[in-house]
Amino acid sequence: MIGRIGEFLKSALPGKRVRVSVEAEKRPRSWDQNAALFAVCYPPLMDHMGLRGDREKEELHELMCGLYFGWDSYEILGVRKRRPRRTTTKNAEGKRDVMGILAFNEFFEFVRQKGAESGVYIPDPDPNWKEKLERERRKQQFTDQGRFAA
Repeated sequence: MIGRIGEFLKSALPGKRVRVSVEAEKRPRSWDQNAALFAVCYPPLMDHMGLRGDREKEELHELMCGLYFGWDSYEILGVRKRRPRRTTTKNAEGKRDVMGILAFNEFFEFVRQKGAESGVYIPDPDPNWKEKLERERRKQQFTDQGRFAA
């Protein structure tokens, strides 16, 4: 099979050098998860902090990403700035890399915990989320063990 893949790559871009990477498949976070973060988690935090509008919601999201993933520092015209090491949709190199379902859930719970530490109650977005998360963990374990791998 490796030989056939190599032959295919040679024929796909004849005379060109190619770079191939292989990574484990992960299911990206769902739209519902993302909507819950921005519609369930962030609004009560914003109200508590006096933030308004989409721009300030994005600033809050950037802050949460930085607190969770850490910060990178850089300079522009001698002014020291910082940005999150990664976000929920981009990796440390700035390339699109949407967090998986399980990792996104951990980030979501981190945001809820930060709210609780500030005295803000953030409700569960779905009363059945723990059961759904457990099903997703089991699916991931099967995939990791190669039972459903292609």
